[in-house]
Amino acid sequence: QVHLVESGGGSVEPGGSLRLSCAASGFIFSNYNMRWYRQPPGKEREFVASMDTTGRRANYGDSARGRFTIARDNAKKTVDLQMNSLTPEDTAVYYCNAQYPGVTTGHWGQGTQVTVSS
Repeated sequence: QVHLVESGGGSVEPGGSLRLSCAASGFIFSNYNMRWYRQPPGKEREFVASMDTTGRRANYGDSARGRFTIARDNAKKTVDLQMNSLTPEDTAVYYCNAQYPGVTTGHWGQGTQVTVSS
């Protein structure tokens, strides 16, 4: 059974940093592209960052580029999201997603809340 479990969320002041982690089990992790999405309050879910199966090719959404860094460890079956220079606009539930290349559907974690406020 596929499991994606996010951790590392919490409350932080503007300008602060958080590191999210997603632990995967139940599938061949190294065969899946991994992504982070987020859903701000009252808004639709949006793409944050992705990493290919090799861990060498990352892509970022406009809101994350230059501030966030995605990294994966295929041996540990984890994908992390380092978030720096956080602003209140980064407040959202952050979700981990695993998607097999060429397949439109994927697997989702339960999400972790990130709140940025002073």
